[in-house]
Amino acid sequence: MDIQRYLQHIAFDATPRVDLDTLQRLHHGHMLAVPFENLSIIYHQGIDLREQALFDKVINRRRGGFCYELNRLFAALLRQLGFTVTAVAGEVRARDGQFGPPFDHLALIVTLDRPYLVDVGFGDAFLTPLTLDDTPQPQASGTFHLEQEGDYFYLERRNGDRNSHAKTLYRFTLQPRAFDEFDAMCHYHSHSPQSGFTQRLICSRPTANGRITLSDNKLIITADHQRTESTLHDEQQRRAALLRHFAIRL
Repeated sequence: MDIQRYLQHIAFDATPRVDLDTLQRLHHGHMLAVPFENLSIIYHQGIDLREQALFDKVINRRRGGFCYELNRLFAALLRQLGFTVTAVAGEVRARDGQFGPPFDHLALIVTLDRPYLVDVGFGDAFLTPLTLDDTPQPQASGTFHLEQEGDYFYLERRNGDRNSHAKTLYRFTLQPRAFDEFDAMCHYHSHSPQSGFTQRLICSRPTANGRITLSDNKLIITADHQRTESTLHDEQQRRAALLRHFAIRL
């Protein structure tokens, strides 16, 4: 891995150190620079989880990916910089309130003075690492906190104060996992017609003042709490939007 090229891609221009400030800046820069997207699935390009293949896709070809790709690559960067990183298995909460199966989501725990939840592969979520406690942690994308019940931590987000509705995004335990334990679920999400990743295109990234999302033929831009939505009428327009807003050329 070319660490300097990676750091340049995510606009990290300082000397990296094994500390919280560096971790926060790396996480934030990664979220803004690398989109959450499933284009390789929708366009039948295949998912290659080898480290060099991920580096080539995300850094050299300026693409994004989903959790099995992005958090795996980010973990490799963090480890080469000297951070202590553990993969953990998340279970995403569906609209019906049920949680997905084990290994439904790949997240990371980075241990410094305390453990931090690190996740650059969930899409619209937290922009900088979270402490593992129920203290409200406000960010531009919402106020996050973690509730612990038994072995599980539940990641919740509120879009207002403590009295607003809390949405549970996913749950996880701190049991360390090997990356190859996620391979079967990665294959399921990239191939099964029951997976949401095979059913509709998604490409999304936060910006300095909002978020840009391409969802199938809908382009949604939020800036300073103002939302605009436009319809793309054909594949040419969709590819033009990918190039203009995400610098992705298919």
